[in-house]
Amino acid sequence: MKNIWAPWRVDYILNSENKDCIFCEAIKMDDPLILKKGEFCFSIMNRYPYTTGHCMIAPYRHTAAIEDLNEDESVEITSMIKEIVSAIKTTMKPHGFNIGCNEGSVAGAGVKTHIHIHIVPRWEGDTNFMPVLADIHMISEHIKQTRDKIKGGLP
Repeated sequence: MKNIWAPWRVDYILNSENKDCIFCEAIKMDDPLILKKGEFCFSIMNRYPYTTGHCMIAPYRHTAAIEDLNEDESVEITSMIKEIVSAIKTTMKPHGFNIGCNEGSVAGAGVKTHIHIHIVPRWEGDTNFMPVLADIHMISEHIKQTRDKIKGGLP
């Protein structure tokens, strides 16, 4: 049997009962995985990514529903999506992206109380038997190296 090393996941495992909002906490604590801060929203690396480079964008304001976003938040989120996608294309050369949000637990939202957009870079062959048979995702680069790469591609 081979070991898969993902030490950053231990915080999630040990704090799965934590009731604080991860997005509000990230801003309050100036999380080192934040990629960019705007006036109304920010982007951050996903600590528990589906693939290398998985990022999220969230408004600073704590709100659960996409229709509750005001015009300024909506415009800045869209602009930041474009910037993050462009930076990832330039620095990581993915073959495609999954971009979207999950609103509500039945839709798969891990954080139901703070709306956020996922940006998941995809490569041909990035899915294999590991997630299906072993419930394991392979992340090939340390999250801080990926953060630095993407940050370097941002305007």
